[in-house]
Amino acid sequence: MALSSAEQMRAWQGPALFSFGFRPFFLFGAVWAALAMMIWIASLSAVIALPSRFDPVSWHAHAFLFGYLSAVLAGFLLTAVPNWTGRLPMVGWPLAALFALWCLGRLAVTISALLPYAVAPVLDLAFPLVLGAVILREIVAGKNWRNLMVLGLLAVFTLANGLFHYEAARGDYAAQGIGLRLGLATALMMIGLIGGRIIPSFTRNWLVRIKHDARPTPPMQRFDKLTLLASIAGLLVWVRAPDAVVTGVALVAIGLAHLVRLARWEGQHSGSEALVWVLHISYMFIPLGALALGADILMGIKGQAPAQHLWMAGAIGSMTLAVMTRATLGHTGRDLHAGPATLAIYIALLGAVLARLGAGMLPGLTELAGVLWVFAFGGFAVVYGPLLLRPKTKG
Repeated sequence: MALSSAEQMRAWQGPALFSFGFRPFFLFGAVWAALAMMIWIASLSAVIALPSRFDPVSWHAHAFLFGYLSAVLAGFLLTAVPNWTGRLPMVGWPLAALFALWCLGRLAVTISALLPYAVAPVLDLAFPLVLGAVILREIVAGKNWRNLMVLGLLAVFTLANGLFHYEAARGDYAAQGIGLRLGLATALMMIGLIGGRIIPSFTRNWLVRIKHDARPTPPMQRFDKLTLLASIAGLLVWVRAPDAVVTGVALVAIGLAHLVRLARWEGQHSGSEALVWVLHISYMFIPLGALALGADILMGIKGQAPAQHLWMAGAIGSMTLAVMTRATLGHTGRDLHAGPATLAIYIALLGAVLARLGAGMLPGLTELAGVLWVFAFGGFAVVYGPLLLRPKTKG
């Protein structure tokens, strides 16, 4: 007789780390985010020379966008898909093997100069391909067709990673290439799609809990769908022609649309619970990044890295941290409340984003941004690591 999800997890006698998908990938994704930043700071300071075929800036961008984010996506999808499909989660040694494949990808990319040429790209791309195959199997078996869109975004994200490797291999500056822009655009669409479901839902739950009369607009209304469709078009224009005037106009337009979308979710009433307001602030970095990048393009400003970091560190960094903290608390049987340590983690991450944005005028802020980033993700590992390493609290 088939076991239920809970029975299957209880039947696993190995480390609690491999009893559910979010555990290893959230914990070690955060560890990697902090470690990769420390390696990057050491590389900037000429303390170490990376034995990677990527140039240092491209390694830094890849380590976060395709390294860290792929881990968080895996943790989220391996936890969410069983809920979507009603099927059993991946646990035990299959989960451990998938996690090991992600680890091998991080190591291979970092020391790729010491390996035969094809080893790093093959190992790095093997992880999202295997993950995608697992998710496809579950969606098809569970006939959960509405979530094929998420799988499609994962496929495009994997393609972008492959393009990043290809551009680096032919000697291009991959950190400013099509692969990076396509990967970033896909990540933003994931936030727009998934965030557009969970942010109004979690906000509504909170407002009901505190007996507030306000209610966010329900998820995925016509305006939301139009905004997402416009975002796909605008971001694809940016991927193909990042300096064109039409791109600047498109980015400003979708930035304004996302601001309106966010305003419909009543985030101004969530100030008393950090687990809720951090979701709204994280989403706000999508329109802020679009508006800043669009303005840079229209004013002819070259070197748009500070504005682009509103998306990279802001939207992706803060949204993933917000989701990891909330999901960890919920799935380990804790109260959905952000304590002082969690609040400190959020503030450090937001401080890192602001410092990185200001580094365009004061270069010394780059190191401060790195330190705050390490504090945020290292802090997550320290505070939430014990919860992820121990079995779920009963009751």
